[in-house]
Amino acid sequence: MVLRMSRLMLKTLRDDPADAETASHKLLVRAGFVRRSSAGVWIWLPLGKRVLENVSRVVREEMDAIGGQEVLLPALLPRENYETTGRAGEYGDLLFQLKDRKGADYVLGPTHEEIFTQVVKDQCTSYKDLPVILYQIQTKYRDEARPRSGVLRGREFQMKDSYSFDTTDEGLAEAYRAHRDAYIRIFTRLGFDYRIVSAVSGAMGGSASEEFLAPAAAGEDTFVDCPACEYAANTEAVTTVVPPVEGVEHGPIEQLDTPDTPTIETLAAHLGVPASATLKNLLVKVDGKITAVGVPGDREVDLGKLGEHLAPAVVELVTAEDFEGRPELVRGYVGPQGLGIDYIADPRIAPGTAWITGANTSGKHARNVVCGRDFEVDRYLDVVTVRPGDPCPRCGAGLRLDRAIEIGHIFQLGRKYADAFQLDVLGQQGKPVRVTMGSYGIGVSRAVAALAALPADGQGLCWPREVAPADVHLVAAGKALQTELALEVAEKLHAAGVRVLLDDRAGVSPGVKFTDAELIGVPQILVVGRRAAEGVVELKDRRSGERVELTVDEALARLTG
Repeated sequence: MVLRMSRLMLKTLRDDPADAETASHKLLVRAGFVRRSSAGVWIWLPLGKRVLENVSRVVREEMDAIGGQEVLLPALLPRENYETTGRAGEYGDLLFQLKDRKGADYVLGPTHEEIFTQVVKDQCTSYKDLPVILYQIQTKYRDEARPRSGVLRGREFQMKDSYSFDTTDEGLAEAYRAHRDAYIRIFTRLGFDYRIVSAVSGAMGGSASEEFLAPAAAGEDTFVDCPACEYAANTEAVTTVVPPVEGVEHGPIEQLDTPDTPTIETLAAHLGVPASATLKNLLVKVDGKITAVGVPGDREVDLGKLGEHLAPAVVELVTAEDFEGRPELVRGYVGPQGLGIDYIADPRIAPGTAWITGANTSGKHARNVVCGRDFEVDRYLDVVTVRPGDPCPRCGAGLRLDRAIEIGHIFQLGRKYADAFQLDVLGQQGKPVRVTMGSYGIGVSRAVAALAALPADGQGLCWPREVAPADVHLVAAGKALQTELALEVAEKLHAAGVRVLLDDRAGVSPGVKFTDAELIGVPQILVVGRRAAEGVVELKDRRSGERVELTVDEALARLTG
């Protein structure tokens, strides 16, 4: 059926919405694809729903191609499932929670690892039932404190989540590779410029994790890539390259009078030393237990990175109240020597390195505090914020930092969820075998937002053909003659299998129609205008801007060929 704008529920806007922050938010609202219902909740209007369904279609086709079986699980789920795995506490306030009339606790599903595990436990009892890949495309819910960027980060969103179930680690690795290859095909078909980067598993657990990122200036994720090799990683997954420690004999600890120097900046200025010579000790609480984190004084602790490394533990900064009754913790003058609490350090704080750091006495610091001699590190973690120029862990060249939108994430979960729900099948030897799992997600609505932003220009959207709401935007730029010819062309295109959006609105000026065509962003714009009586039309490529005048037959041949 030809989609006629004279009958289409579509209202475009000339100006950006006042609350819009990102390009995709502005354009999807202005072009009439979505409308806000409430904070973080969006209505998908007819054109937007078409794009959403086209993305879903591509995902389904590629998931089916690797043997995935589509199911649909409920969004309303018993809370106890998430308590079994500990994720109810991990999600915290992000989890939408409610009670039914009998007082039973429920949640709106943020992801479905727990429920898929239970489905397989119920349906699969023997190794002969595995391997299996199950997937769904469904609405997910997260109670974001500050939903923003339109459909890019909402409280309700569409997601494809799939799960693989195998009896061996080798089987899991094979399922992971199959999903990785499927994702490459999906994002290529969708028209993305994307990067595959190493990631950390965090609260999800597991041994391997990769993200698919679409570079974008307005992206919420930061990743690094190396111009000299193919290394790329989420900043939370970057490993530190530590130069060898020179075998230098350091003198004994020397206490320094350093009044009014509670910060690295004031300390470095007071002593006339670079900040890199000092040791910064940040106090945090890990599941309520005060812990110190040591990094070179010229670096910052990446709290997100720290949280991912320590997940599922909850990490938070200490407050003034945490110092009460703890005289050994001196604000601004903390040092690791004799501190008596757990000490996490960046790998740069290597054994044999000497530092200027707090003396655990107000107004005093200490020089020649040597790691391994004067204090011990309980655990080394890469926790510093990555900077441009940091050495690539693969080849040593300087790294670059870029912003991106996360569009997919794949995990080798292992047996975390199978252990929680005792998911076993009868093995070939007649004994129970614990199942191993993979989890693989694609943000379907997020992909629409990313596509809306990435190829856009100053005039509006610019959809790849695979996901566009139509193949051709046919504009009748005139009165009866132009409209009559446009209808005739539209029917011929439709008969040839071409999806047509026809602007046949009466009483709308050609200028408005042209502006809307650019804004809506269908790949090809065909204008039936001033030369309609001669049987000549204008075809414009939305992405390149190339225009060419053709006869109707030539235009039909080009668009249907």
